[in-house]
Amino acid sequence: MISRAAASRLATSTLRSALPRTSISSTIRRGLITGPPAKTPRSRSRSETPTSAPLPSPTPLPEFAIPSYSPYPPTDGSVPDADGKPLYVSGSAAERQAKLSRMSSPLRRGTYESWWTGEMGWFNAVSKTIPTYRVLDEEGIPVKNAKVPDLDKAEALKMYHTMALMPIVDNILYQSQRQGRISFYMQCSGEEATVVGSAAALREGDEIFGQYRESGALLYRGFTLKSLMAQCFGNVEDVGTKGRQMPIHYSAPELGFHTITSPLATQMPQAAGAAYALKLDKDRQGDCVICYFGDGAASEGDFHAALGMNSVLGGPVVWLCRNNGFAISTPIIDQYAGDGIASRGPAYGLDTIRVDGNDTVAVLATVREARRRAVEGKKGVLVECMTYRVGHHSTSDDSYKYRAVEEVQEWNVVDNPLHRFRAYLVSKGWWTEADEKALLAKHKKDVMHAFARAEKLPKPKLGEMFTDVWAVKKGEQVPAVISEQRAELGRLLKKYGEAWKPWKEGLKKFAEQGEDVMDTDGRGA
Repeated sequence: MISRAAASRLATSTLRSALPRTSISSTIRRGLITGPPAKTPRSRSRSETPTSAPLPSPTPLPEFAIPSYSPYPPTDGSVPDADGKPLYVSGSAAERQAKLSRMSSPLRRGTYESWWTGEMGWFNAVSKTIPTYRVLDEEGIPVKNAKVPDLDKAEALKMYHTMALMPIVDNILYQSQRQGRISFYMQCSGEEATVVGSAAALREGDEIFGQYRESGALLYRGFTLKSLMAQCFGNVEDVGTKGRQMPIHYSAPELGFHTITSPLATQMPQAAGAAYALKLDKDRQGDCVICYFGDGAASEGDFHAALGMNSVLGGPVVWLCRNNGFAISTPIIDQYAGDGIASRGPAYGLDTIRVDGNDTVAVLATVREARRRAVEGKKGVLVECMTYRVGHHSTSDDSYKYRAVEEVQEWNVVDNPLHRFRAYLVSKGWWTEADEKALLAKHKKDVMHAFARAEKLPKPKLGEMFTDVWAVKKGEQVPAVISEQRAELGRLLKKYGEAWKPWKEGLKKFAEQGEDVMDTDGRGA
């Protein structure tokens, strides 16, 4: 009998002799059952697929036949064919009806519309491949049979102004992170139509639960560049998170925008709860929740927990999936085998639609209708927006490690959401080249002014890290665990704040330079 170690060495040796030298290390590292053979040609990138090509077709549903015969004897005196069907059921009509009511049915076992059948039928989808709704093609021209939604010039220009602002904000803040001026950033490039088009369909009292790339929704609702920059720099004007959150984790309660949290998909159960609260609140009837999430978040358990809760308890919410093709570096072909995220909606009893996420007008029309269905039915509605993430996942990511540069460039040129919507505005006579130049110049000036101002402001008082943990009224004693931690920090600052250069320089960035923490009486601010 050989030892496990010897067996392992023997297996490795056998593997090395059987595989080409170039594939040995990668095969051992990845495992024998994952990845294509070493000489398998690389598959075509997603962007090379023609936009008119249909999605893969699932196995069609079998034709289930509802039994047409009756268990009761014929009333016209005729005799049924001898094909195995029952000819007669004994007992009176009342007894037969009572027996039928006692018989098991699919409804009693948790299904709403089903029937018994003696034929075994398998299926892997609830319908044929789900179509993708659009209004404008890549050139901004309405497609055949499409109904253009009501959209006046003022609203259309407001939407485009916001969409045009997003890339400028992204570029400046992304480059500032690379220069070490902020700690982190995530871009929205390529998804402007999905975010702004959906935000334009909302109403003032609606609640927004975002994920990472919804800054456009905030800007459309009135979030200022001053507030946006304050949050990314974490300075004293960051009233939403008080400098305690990473950049792009915005919060604006006055605009109905709930604080963004880093853990993936945690906003979804919160949105389900908020929708249920709206359903129960007599003063909030007519308001709605919208919850943004990505295709990667749909692979989290919170996705299913949220949709399950909402489908049973109800509550008006639009579940809006930004299917941008990647969960960080994982492409959708490695995330799921079904027909996208939309195919999951019917399993939870949700009205569901798939829409071209790069078509601003189609997204606007879709979310308007989704919101109407959600509010009137006091239920959830699922919208899957098919788009593409042009930028890297974040400043911590280099997407060219897992996708070709040419693929990104093709999407940015061929199916750019800003170009498409701008072409539509031009065709309506609402936009000119001179308007474009003036708008971009103004946006860049405004962004740079807000950026320069925010960078010069100090961070909030150091003691803010201890506030908002417990609800403590003014003058009341905070819990001991908080007062003890604050006192310990104050003691360390008194001892090393002047003696240790890193602390001495660091304290200069904070309002009051840590003096507020050195007051350690433990009372609430």
